[in-house]
Amino acid sequence: MLRWILGGREAQGSVEKSSVLCIGEEQPKNWFTELQVLKGHFDIVRFLVQIDDFRCASAGDDGLVLVWNVETGERLQELRGHSQQITAITTFTCSNGLMSHTSLITASSDRSLSLWDPDTGNRVQTISDLQSSVKCLLVLERLCVWVSGGEELCVWNKDFQLQCHKQNHSDTGITALIELPKNCIAAAMDKEIVIYRLTVSTDSSMSVAEIRCLSDHQDQIRALINVNDGLFASGSHMGELILWDAIDWNILAYEHILWEESQAQAEIRMGAPKPSEMSIQHLTTNGKLILAAVGSGLYVYSVLTKTVVAYRKVAHDSNILHTMLLSDSELMSCSEDGSVRMWEIQDLPLPAEPATPGFFGMWSFGRSSKQAGPPLKKIIDVPNIRTLELTGDLIGHSGAVQMFVSFNENGLVTCSTDHLLILWKNGERQSHLRSLVLFQKLEENGGL
Repeated sequence: MLRWILGGREAQGSVEKSSVLCIGEEQPKNWFTELQVLKGHFDIVRFLVQIDDFRCASAGDDGLVLVWNVETGERLQELRGHSQQITAITTFTCSNGLMSHTSLITASSDRSLSLWDPDTGNRVQTISDLQSSVKCLLVLERLCVWVSGGEELCVWNKDFQLQCHKQNHSDTGITALIELPKNCIAAAMDKEIVIYRLTVSTDSSMSVAEIRCLSDHQDQIRALINVNDGLFASGSHMGELILWDAIDWNILAYEHILWEESQAQAEIRMGAPKPSEMSIQHLTTNGKLILAAVGSGLYVYSVLTKTVVAYRKVAHDSNILHTMLLSDSELMSCSEDGSVRMWEIQDLPLPAEPATPGFFGMWSFGRSSKQAGPPLKKIIDVPNIRTLELTGDLIGHSGAVQMFVSFNENGLVTCSTDHLLILWKNGERQSHLRSLVLFQKLEENGGL
């Protein structure tokens, strides 16, 4: 297994291993039994984006964008042009009716934006000397425009021409953007979500206007995602998870995630929990479930029933940075502790893992102000609560794993502060493919 090759978790430095989560060498549900290390970056790799079924791009603090073939691990292109770290990257696919082509858009701390052709490695367009660096990017493919967020909201066309812009009133600037129905955009700014509407005039010119400000979070918003066509969700630094109506922007559910701690821990702490232990670092969804990374724990919430499905208070040894739902019962997470872990939702053994009163179930409907929610429910009042069982532990990076991208049967790509990417493969499938290639060569050569 991978630990024998890579020396186990000792590579993670001073991070203390949580013995309760030791899975051992035999991991029958972990199909990632082969790995390939991809080198090319010389600083922290923070971003991965999927270009198509067989290619991805990586970017980070060295200002480089590298394009990779995930089947072979070959580095296809090296996109050079930014002088400082990449702050955002996205794909931009524009179709002319017959053909479509996918480009890459990057933003950098050097206060520039660039459009790249990943096929040739050429920089097609660039915008320099922006007033400030861009923190997030959003593509609106239906309108064939894209949006940049920072100290201001800017709307650009496919030719990198500015269509309209709007200055915001937040010191932190825009940190996240999502598309909403009816040509609307939601932008996270500190504790608020600002709703903007794009208007297309008869002469094809565009304008943008702020139409609503949602001020229901008590702390900085750390995550903002689309759930489905009618819902979106946001998560804050103090563990607030809010489910919103995407049409009228009302609150449909409010959940305050508070991990339980023992009395002894509370006495030792003699104060409030560390902010990182409550912070929702990342949200992901499959339309039916919402998976929240809360400090070093994982929390699964049902969109349909607005109840908790499963949770694991301590899923990693450090803060979780990225998550993914593989199915309704399987998920993955990666952490500052350098690991990538696979999980399965299973029935909770009795007695149930303890939790504070009101750990779950704090939700209200149509809440429009900052008042506290209704009385909290105890975990025993939540039916069918389940737990997350560790089914795979991928140990390969020596630094914090920033994020990952799944290519399904073609593998998984991870990036890290150790400047490396790792391409994780299904060992059984790779062995089968190698056998097919060998048999094909034997047939072509007429046998041995």
